[in-house]
Amino acid sequence: MSTPQHPTPQPTAPPWQAGGGPSSAGYTSPIPVVRTHLGHAIASEWTKIRSVRSTLWTLGVFVVLVVGIGVAVAALVSNSAAEPDYGDESPLSFGFFGVLLGVMCVITLGVLTTASEYGTGMIRTTMTACPSRVRVLAAKSIVFFAVAFTVTFVSVLLVGLADVAMLGGARQPTGAEWLKATVGVSLYVALLGLISLLVGSVIRHSAGAITLMIALVLAPLVIALFMFSRALEWLRDGLFEYSIPNQLGVFYSTSLSDTGPSGWDPLWIAIGVTAVAFAGAAALLQRRDV
Repeated sequence: MSTPQHPTPQPTAPPWQAGGGPSSAGYTSPIPVVRTHLGHAIASEWTKIRSVRSTLWTLGVFVVLVVGIGVAVAALVSNSAAEPDYGDESPLSFGFFGVLLGVMCVITLGVLTTASEYGTGMIRTTMTACPSRVRVLAAKSIVFFAVAFTVTFVSVLLVGLADVAMLGGARQPTGAEWLKATVGVSLYVALLGLISLLVGSVIRHSAGAITLMIALVLAPLVIALFMFSRALEWLRDGLFEYSIPNQLGVFYSTSLSDTGPSGWDPLWIAIGVTAVAFAGAAALLQRRDV
C-alpha cells in the first residue's frame, strides 16, 4: 500500500522583486536582476581605496609633508629677522616646498591603485565582477581624483591660512592668488596622481611605475641644471620651463624662468597629458589579457 504523495509548494518571488530574476520551469529566483552601471563600479573602487592601509599611510605622509614643511618654512622666515622684509612676495608661496615633496606620495598612491591589483592577482576578480574594462578604469580614475583633490585642497588651504597669519608683515594675497594656490594646485596635483594611476595600469608593476613617474617629475630639472653648453641652451630652457617643479611653482608665482607656461597654462597641459594617457591605457587594457 503506497503513501499518497502531496505536491511540494513552489516558492514565489517576494513582492519587492521588480521584474523577477532568472526563472526555470516552476521556479523564480528571489534574487533581483539589476543592470550594473558606472555607479556600482565607483562604489566598489571607493570601498577598495578606503579599506587598504596604503591609502592611509601615503595620504597621511602627504598631509604631514605639505602642512609641516609649509608652516615650518613660514616660521623660519618669520623668525629670521626682527623686521623681515617680504617685498612683494605673497605668503602663499611658502607652501610650494611642502607640496613639491608631497607630490611623491600622491604619485605613489596613484600607481598602487592600479598596479597593486596586478601584483596580487585581484585584478582578475575585479574584471570578473565588472567585465567592462574601460568602466573599471574610469571608476578608479574618478574615485582617485576625488580623493587626491580633496586631501590636497584641505592641506594647502590650511597651509595658506597658517602662513598668512604667521607672516603678518607680508602683503595680503589677492583672490586670484588664493584660487590658484588652493584650487589650481589641488587640481594639478590630483592630475599628476591620475597620470601615475594610468601609467601603473600600462606598466602593471608598482616599483617600475613609481620609478618612472618620479623620474618624469625630477629628471628634466636635474638634467637642465648640468647643461652648460651654449649649443644646448634651447634644450636647457625648455627643460626648465616645462619641468613639473616649475609648472607647480607657476601657481605660487615662483616660476624658475621668465618665459614658458604662465597663469593656468600648467593645468591645461596636465589635462591634455591625462587625456592622452587615459586613451592609451584604455586601449591597452582592452587588448591585453589580465
